[in-house]
Amino acid sequence: MDSSNQVPNGDTLGRFRNLLIQHGLQEQLFTQVVVMLMGRGLILKKGTMVDSTIISSPSSTKNKDKKRDPDAHQIRAGESDSG
Repeated sequence: MDSSNQVPNGDTLGRFRNLLIQHGLQEQLFTQVVVMLMGRGLILKKGTMVDSTIISSPSSTKNKDKKRDPDAHQIRAGESDSG
């Protein structure tokens, strides 16, 4: 590539990947990338994933005793629930 502004196409990436595999270099390259990322603290080893998908639900916030559930609340899409 002549310029850092050029983006390789799929064929070029495919040929590069195949050359790495043919010469047994893909694992070495991957290992070096992981080591570099770990050295900069950019690899997450543990943590918690939270699904905060907003789904449709009935509009009632009352329980079976016809009383308002104190833990139930509503949020609109795009609003933050960090309060």
